[in-house]
Amino acid sequence: MTSSFLVSPSTPTGNNRRIELAGMDLWLMARIDNVFVYPSEIKIDQLKEALSQTLSLWPLVAGRTILENDQHYIIEMCDNPIPITLIINNDLKESPFDSNVLVEANDKSFPTFIDEVQVMKLFKNSSDDEPLVRLKLTHIVQSDEWVLGISWYHALGDAAPCLHFSNTLSRFYQGMEPTPPLPIFERRLWREDEAKQPVLPIPIQFQNPQSIEKAIKLFGEHQSNYDTLDLHFSGEQLATLRKLAGGNHVTTHDALAAYIILTLNTYCYKNNDERRILHAITVVNCHGVSDCIAPQSEVSNALFMMLSENFDDPYSLSKIAMTIRRSINQARDPKVLESEIAIIDGFMRKNAKDNTTPNSELVPNEFAINSNYRYDWANLVDFGFTDKCRFYISWIGALYLRVFRLNPEKSGNQWLPRDRNGAEIAFRMEKDLKEKFIDAWKRDIAENFENIKK
Repeated sequence: MTSSFLVSPSTPTGNNRRIELAGMDLWLMARIDNVFVYPSEIKIDQLKEALSQTLSLWPLVAGRTILENDQHYIIEMCDNPIPITLIINNDLKESPFDSNVLVEANDKSFPTFIDEVQVMKLFKNSSDDEPLVRLKLTHIVQSDEWVLGISWYHALGDAAPCLHFSNTLSRFYQGMEPTPPLPIFERRLWREDEAKQPVLPIPIQFQNPQSIEKAIKLFGEHQSNYDTLDLHFSGEQLATLRKLAGGNHVTTHDALAAYIILTLNTYCYKNNDERRILHAITVVNCHGVSDCIAPQSEVSNALFMMLSENFDDPYSLSKIAMTIRRSINQARDPKVLESEIAIIDGFMRKNAKDNTTPNSELVPNEFAINSNYRYDWANLVDFGFTDKCRFYISWIGALYLRVFRLNPEKSGNQWLPRDRNGAEIAFRMEKDLKEKFIDAWKRDIAENFENIKK
């Protein structure tokens, strides 16, 4: 059985204000699709009321897209309703997902829990006001699980505002006030004359964009030619790695990424000059670095891809971790960052005009890192089901490391105490080398990392 509802803001607050998007926001063909699984009922009327309250605080989400003069991308905050689809599923015995956060892109069950935002309809200036966010709630009757899918248009903002919106929805559902600060929507529009000579290297991914068609073809090739590696690390194991990698001089994120690179170099790429990883490219979220760039609560895209220098020693955990940390610290310098973002903003505007996208071809000697470790999605969007909500997201790329907090685990029908500091990592790697990596990882775990090169 299927039902559909249109939910409007409880109090209209958009007043048809217009927000022009920066070039950094122009991920025009992208969505963030998230799925959350709950062990018991999500009350539909309560959810509708929570969404209505949330939209009053987030009028940008209830807006519509406008393209002016083929160059000004605008969201008009016109207090449009957001759809919720309710599905009663009598066929499934239980949720098809295990405890792994990351789901394969070719998984056929994942999209059935999502009502996808139709990105092809946006910025077309048509009379069809395609929503920028769509919700889908599925009741799996046999297990009494409830599954919430949230489809979020990426041009609205990156993972940080997406999580902020989802957390606000969860808190209103529970009768709680939203976590401050409140969202802000105006943003800095970068000018061409601000794009000065770069201090930092500009990633080749932006300098050499590719067509959407080529990106899709390349993704398919990577899916066919590379196998997924998905591993879990406990909070205790991560603490050990961080201590070995430099203690307080590096973060858990740095130590974990360094360990993955070290293991690849030592056991998989030692005699491969083209694939041996000599530097990293890290996706850095710049929200909160400086209010003149992107305030913490700004609903926007503030992602910057930061190239590291070559590692002093690509076979040393601490040398790799410290090099990654230095590169990220550079991206935290507002004076350096302003010029770099202005340059990338220009590339993104050109991509929007030419219908191209940043290049996803593998770069020799490079490993990409995109971590959500700082965001505890399962905890912040739990709708009151503390340590019983599981979070899922799709897409695992070749030599592209993704990091998330661990989902809660069950033993039979019993929920286990959650390891809040643990992490799940996943990336795709060469099929013939995967077992070498797994064997090395298992050996390191058994030895508590005592024999890795520090």
